[in-house]
Amino acid sequence: MTARPDSNDYLSLFLNDIPMMDVRAPIEYQKGAFPNTVNLPLMDDEEREKVGTCYKQDGQDAAIALGHQLVCGDLKQQRVESWKQFAEQNPDGYLYCFRGGLRSRVTQQWLAEAGIDYPFISGGYKAMRRFLIDHIEAEAKERDFVVISGRTGTGKTKVIDRVPQSIDLEGLANHRGSSFGRRVTPQPSQIDFENSLAIALLKLRQSTPGMLMVEDESVSIGSAHVPSELFETMKRSPLVVLEESMEVRIDTVIEDYVEGLSEEYIAHYGEEGMDRYGDYMLAGMDRIRKRLGAERYQQIKAMMAEALSEQQQSGDLEKHRAWIEALLDQYYDRMYDYQLSKKQERVVFKGDRQAIVDWFQDNRQS
Repeated sequence: MTARPDSNDYLSLFLNDIPMMDVRAPIEYQKGAFPNTVNLPLMDDEEREKVGTCYKQDGQDAAIALGHQLVCGDLKQQRVESWKQFAEQNPDGYLYCFRGGLRSRVTQQWLAEAGIDYPFISGGYKAMRRFLIDHIEAEAKERDFVVISGRTGTGKTKVIDRVPQSIDLEGLANHRGSSFGRRVTPQPSQIDFENSLAIALLKLRQSTPGMLMVEDESVSIGSAHVPSELFETMKRSPLVVLEESMEVRIDTVIEDYVEGLSEEYIAHYGEEGMDRYGDYMLAGMDRIRKRLGAERYQQIKAMMAEALSEQQQSGDLEKHRAWIEALLDQYYDRMYDYQLSKKQERVVFKGDRQAIVDWFQDNRQS
C-alpha cells in the first residue's frame, strides 16, 4: 500500500473532522487544541522542559541526544504502542507537533520502525491555529450577519437552534452569558473556544452561503471572549428583536435555569447535586446584589430560597415563577430596554420565535 503523503490541506482536515494525534507535551495541549484530536505526547512536560533547556544551552544536536536518552527502552515502547493503536484505529488520520518539525519527524520515524507509515501535518499546530484565526477575521469582514436580540427568557437560543445558518456562541462557550449562566462542566479555554468557532464558520461557509444569525452577546460570555473582529461586526449588524409574553419567558427560564440546570447538577454530583444547584443559584443573586439594590435583593433572594426549598422537598417548581417574574421585571427588562434604546436604528424586524425564523429565511439570500 502506498504511504499517504504529509498534508498542509488545513481546510480539508477541519471540514472533514479528520482525527489527529497531537504529540505536543500535555501542558501545550491543555492551553489550546483542536476538536477531534488526542494528546499522545512524544515527551511529557518534564522531559520537554529538560530538552528545551538543553537546546538553549548546547544546541539542537545535544537536545536530540538528550531526548533519545530520556525516552528510550520500555518508556519509548509504551509511547510507540499508543501511537500504533491510534494509527490503526484512525487510518485516515494525521499526527502533528507544534511546528510540524522535529517532534513530528521523530514520531513518524519511530512509527515507521514499528511498521506503520503515518503522515504528519506540515506546519503543525501553529500553522493550523493561524489558518483558523485568519478565517474568523475573513468571515467577520466578508459575511453578512443578523443579530437576534430580545429580553431575557424570550428564547433566543431556541431560535438559533431552529436556524441552520447560525452560530451558537453560547453553546461554543458552554455558558449562557448571564449571572446565572455557568454550566456544571467547565468552559473551554479561550483558544479552544476560538478554534471551535472558526471551524463552525468554515463549515457554514462551505454549506450555506449568505447571511448568518448570531445572538446579541456582550464581548465576554463567561470567561470566553468573542474575537474582536467578529464582535465589531456584530455591533454594526442589523438587529431582529424577539418578543414573547411574560408567561412564555417565565416558562423558558424554568426550563433552562431550573429544570435543565438542576438536572445537570444532579447528573454530575449525584446526591449532592440539588444542594450544589441551590447554592449556585443563590450565589448568582449575590453577584447582582449591588445592581439590584439592598431591598429588592433581599426580597427576590428570599423568594428564590423558598422556591428552591420547595423544589428539593416536593419537586414542585411553581414557586420559582414568583422570583423569576420579579427578577425579569425589576432587573433584566430595565437593563435590556436601556441597552436596546441605544441600538434602535439597527432594528429591522420584531416578532415571536416563528416570525423571526420566517423573516430570516425570507431575507437571508436577498
